[in-house]
Amino acid sequence: MSQSTSHFLRINRRASLVLLILAVTLLGAWKIIMDDSINLSYVKRIQDGKTKRHEILTLFGDPQETQRTPAGLVLIYKSYRSKETLPRQDPRKSRNILADDPYFQEYQKAEVKSSKKKSSDKELASSLTIRFKPDGETVQSHEYKEY
Repeated sequence: MSQSTSHFLRINRRASLVLLILAVTLLGAWKIIMDDSINLSYVKRIQDGKTKRHEILTLFGDPQETQRTPAGLVLIYKSYRSKETLPRQDPRKSRNILADDPYFQEYQKAEVKSSKKKSSDKELASSLTIRFKPDGETVQSHEYKEY
């Protein structure tokens, strides 16, 4: 192998590595920008009685839920947003008489445990339900809701 060929291969490997890193970065940025929300302009494109299933799958991807009913296929898409929670108070800043009570402290521990189990960082933002005709290929009706 000549020296110029070896030099060319090293440059080619570096360029490939840079392109790979750039592609991964752009895909990550695209995912952040898209934020898994239902695109309202795509919802407006849906025409009952005309839009086909392959168009829905192209626009919205795989649904979160699929139901097969006697009336036909139903696809359900959901988008989520971060829950807004109230800021927690620092117990050191707000001292009261109950804070020293051992029964109150046990109650607080139990409350914190139960709230950790129930809390979720996301809540439903919107949903799109698409019902297909019995043929399973043509949209019969659709419903978009924001919460």
